[in-house]
Amino acid sequence: VQLQASGGGLVQAGGSLRLSCTASGRTFSRTGMGWFRQAPGKEREFVAAISWSGGSTRYADSVKGRFTISKDNARNTVTLQMTSLNPDDTAVYYCAASLAIDWLARPESTTGYWGQGTQVTVSS
Repeated sequence: VQLQASGGGLVQAGGSLRLSCTASGRTFSRTGMGWFRQAPGKEREFVAAISWSGGSTRYADSVKGRFTISKDNARNTVTLQMTSLNPDDTAVYYCAASLAIDWLARPESTTGYWGQGTQVTVSS
């Protein structure tokens, strides 16, 4: 699975951004997808994940209620809609994918594929 992320940018606090990640590979429909982020000077952290079917999702507590992850198997795309952004959301966001059956339970340790990062900057 190869991943190509897009959609980052600069936004004011309170604004919204949508990140997209397009995957190539015949196994996409059976692939769990998600997003991680890494802020300057910090370790990469989990943000959101979605099951291969799109029927189940999981979010980090810091983004619950503000971010929504969705998956379109027909278009091989996973999207992260981010709202009510604040400066703490500033980071490089990475698309991730996994074929593991326990992907939602252990996204940090079952990620098998990474996309290139896309920068999200939230100004105060």
